[in-house]
Amino acid sequence: MGEMIRFMRPDGNDCPAYLAAPSDSTGAPGVVVIQEWWGLNPQIMKTADHLSEAGYRALVPDLYRGKLATSRDEAGHMMSNLNFIDAAEEDVRGAVQYLKLNSGKVGVTGFCMGGALTIISAVRVPGVDASACFYGIPPAAVADPKDIGIPMIFHFANKDDWCTPKAVDTLEQAMKASKSAHTVHRYDAEHAFMNEARPEVYDAAVAKLAWERTLEFFKKTIG
Repeated sequence: MGEMIRFMRPDGNDCPAYLAAPSDSTGAPGVVVIQEWWGLNPQIMKTADHLSEAGYRALVPDLYRGKLATSRDEAGHMMSNLNFIDAAEEDVRGAVQYLKLNSGKVGVTGFCMGGALTIISAVRVPGVDASACFYGIPPAAVADPKDIGIPMIFHFANKDDWCTPKAVDTLEQAMKASKSAHTVHRYDAEHAFMNEARPEVYDAAVAKLAWERTLEFFKKTIG
């Protein structure tokens, strides 16, 4: 189990966050975990806990500042009111800077809304060493994938009405024009297949494979 902390953003304001770390975290690499549109809920905290069990200091910025969505309509409303650029350039960057105080390298990962922010952060946040994106794509006007220069791994679902196979094709073409060493994985699953709190879409076998690939990726890129 982790703990709630506060870290400083580059603009001098602070941000609440959930920090999960191994018992001996001296020199452990860090990973910023970016929430889904539901908020900083027990499911995303559990994801950070899993990363800490794998040897990483995992930090989840609370982008909604304590608010949690309980319905899709509420989640959509909260996401639409989020300033994505501020979330990336201030919250995520501040989280990266906090982890870098005690970690040599820091990765970023995120899911759904957090997946889109993972790509934005890969473009706009200095100090990120590698990123793992789960089923999220931002508008190219906000962050063009061809501008990514760090290693990345992507996980997408073939049954997804937001990050459709066609949208993933477009992303993949843009990534080929980038300087990023990257891999794009596609799964015969539903959007949010990693979220065990949503049994209607969770796919245990696919989630296990995607997680193993992500841990292997972070092991190679950040240690």
